[in-house]
Amino acid sequence: MPKHVFVNFVSDPSIDHMKSIVGLACAARAVSEGHDVSVFFAAAGVRLLESDFIDILDKEMASDVPMVRSFMESLLDGAKLYCSFGSVKAVLGYEEGDNALIVPDDNIVWSGPPGVIELTVTSDSQLVY
Repeated sequence: MPKHVFVNFVSDPSIDHMKSIVGLACAARAVSEGHDVSVFFAAAGVRLLESDFIDILDKEMASDVPMVRSFMESLLDGAKLYCSFGSVKAVLGYEEGDNALIVPDDNIVWSGPPGVIELTVTSDSQLVY
């Protein structure tokens, strides 16, 4: 039976690459298992929404196949994505509508703490990276 899984990325992936890679892998696995997956990128976790940063993580994995990008593509195709507009502006310097992220602006729900709380209290399980 599918569950609602909430995955929250808030840690700085440039400090701990593997933590972020594991989080993306778990979120992608939940999607592949048919769960209802919501992923929220906030604070420094918004770095995961930059295509160039995903390339850095793929190099870290040193795989013939771009593993991290495939995790992200799985999320883009099968999860509902949320993002803190304040974090994107503060960390990346982009604004909503710039279309500068790996996900098109119209495919992401722009939110903040109210969205995090709502996803937390309505999900069956939460993973925080």
